[in-house]
Amino acid sequence: MSSPVNISSKEQFNNLLTSSTFVVADFHAQWCGPCHAIAPVYEQLASQLSRPNRITFTKIDVDQCQDIAQAYGVRAMPTFIVFERGRVTNTIQGADSSKLSQVIRKLAAEAGKSDPTASAEGDSSSGGSWVGAATPKGYSDITEEYDVKGLELLNRDSEFAGARTLFESSKPSALGSGKGKDGAADWVESDTDEQLMLFIPFKSTLKVHSLHITSLPPSDGEEDDDEVPMRPKTIHLYINRSHVLGFDEADDIPPVQIVTLESGDWDTKTGTAKIDLRFVKFQSVFSLNIFVVDGDGDGEKTRIDRIRIFGEAGEKREMGKLEKIGDEQGE
Repeated sequence: MSSPVNISSKEQFNNLLTSSTFVVADFHAQWCGPCHAIAPVYEQLASQLSRPNRITFTKIDVDQCQDIAQAYGVRAMPTFIVFERGRVTNTIQGADSSKLSQVIRKLAAEAGKSDPTASAEGDSSSGGSWVGAATPKGYSDITEEYDVKGLELLNRDSEFAGARTLFESSKPSALGSGKGKDGAADWVESDTDEQLMLFIPFKSTLKVHSLHITSLPPSDGEEDDDEVPMRPKTIHLYINRSHVLGFDEADDIPPVQIVTLESGDWDTKTGTAKIDLRFVKFQSVFSLNIFVVDGDGDGEKTRIDRIRIFGEAGEKREMGKLEKIGDEQGE
């Protein structure tokens, strides 16, 4: 847990720009109402995402440090500036908490690129800490936009975790001790056959660029051969349905995209596969059905440990009954 560093001099600030790879600066003023309004959001992000010598959050009072404010052309408060190795990479003007959160969480993912496994060592309270693969350039991790109350997962083996676990920000236990909280499994496995159907409604209308799916079946010798679950192979994606699709129903509806994952698509360190979507087809998404059709192997079950969603978040939706937009074939 770290609080933002209060800057008192240009020398102090320059030293931080040199010693920390990424620096976030909050230019504010005591007389600025919007500055006070957004301060709790900024401090929470700093508490969750600060990492020594990697990501440092600072606060700069423009009245006390006029030389710093002038050096970076700050004229409106609040202004947030992101630095990478001392160079400005992003500027946010105004108290836009949604945009601030999006930019900083993208920054945290960027900071974890060089060692995705290490970046996942926080617990589930660390807010987007699990990064199984590099965040796509120009987009953010928008996984937190899912509506937990509407999640549904068909053909789940009840001996393992439920749908919500797939979106946890914690490092999958298979990359550590092999057990989740309280020794329970923190992954999903299918039940009667290899198929899974996951329905994800969203709190916002999204532009979805890509998906990261993590699957970490046990190694040879850790489990009987006929019990070893498989990684997903064929995946059908459907958007903007008002409900979870039944398996027979899905067979009668053309998917928006069909994905086939090969063994070489899975990262050897993190067990994560990147799925690039046909972005033009996923420009206004308020729900997503992910249908795992089959697994890569001869087993009877498939396994998924984590799912991350990348793209852009739009306007918040009024949560309630989902509209039936797109329930016509071909939409």
